[in-house]
Amino acid sequence: MTPAWLDRRAYPFASHQLSLAAGRMHYVDEGQGEPVLFVHGTPTWSFEFRHLITALSTRMRCIAPDHLGFGLSERPAAFPYTPDAHAAALSEFVDRLGLTRFTLVVHDFGGPIAFPLALRDRSPVSRLVVLNTWCWPLADTPAMVRKARIAGGALGRFLYRYANASLRIIMPSAYGNRRALTPEIHRQYLAVFEDRDARVLVLHALAKALLDSNDYYAQLWRSAERLRRVPSLVVWGLKDSALPPAQLERWRRLLPEARVAVLEHAGHWPHEEDPARVIREIDAFTA
Repeated sequence: MTPAWLDRRAYPFASHQLSLAAGRMHYVDEGQGEPVLFVHGTPTWSFEFRHLITALSTRMRCIAPDHLGFGLSERPAAFPYTPDAHAAALSEFVDRLGLTRFTLVVHDFGGPIAFPLALRDRSPVSRLVVLNTWCWPLADTPAMVRKARIAGGALGRFLYRYANASLRIIMPSAYGNRRALTPEIHRQYLAVFEDRDARVLVLHALAKALLDSNDYYAQLWRSAERLRRVPSLVVWGLKDSALPPAQLERWRRLLPEARVAVLEHAGHWPHEEDPARVIREIDAFTA
């Protein structure tokens, strides 16, 4: 059932549902041709990729799931909402859809969640597009640790529950141009988490995971050189307060052959702030 708050002009895509072991996952499946899988982070959902889906679906099959607990997917109470749990659900989703070869586009927590697909021995990932994300432990970056301790601690939990801090404070602050986050767009994210308990269950779980899932990130990092097996594009919003430019430099070292596009005036969501530029970069990369 389509919720009353959903803006169908901005998000005109047909809705699909897939029942997984942990719960029902909503996804978009638009267009024909080579598949491209879009994997979102927190506190968003597949709505964040609407511009890319609209543009690329003219020549590619665009698939964009909502993680369990996010967007239009089910929010099972027993699901742990950790990166590794989301990764397992995404892996099942890919296998159930029979996706054997696709371009992978990841953003924010979508990176740690989806990278296991690219690190498989017989990976289905043919190309990789990185949008302001990471695949290494954050515990070795003092500035990130300080922020993560606040967000993932008792104070962060309180602010997530009662102030909706993830969406009302952190999200706007990570934009390079806050005017790009219009009230209409912001509403499409806020409406998903009107329930206070859901903010703790789903969103604060990932805030805690910034440090608590350090072993999981370390596991990814030990195999990260495997990402060099596929052509890669890194598109980075330089005014990102969540993942500052030092994280981009780590990508440059990890993927020295990657094509890199820096958006100097964009922040954490370059595909929201400057979708035309991001579309041009992905078009050129996948042409």
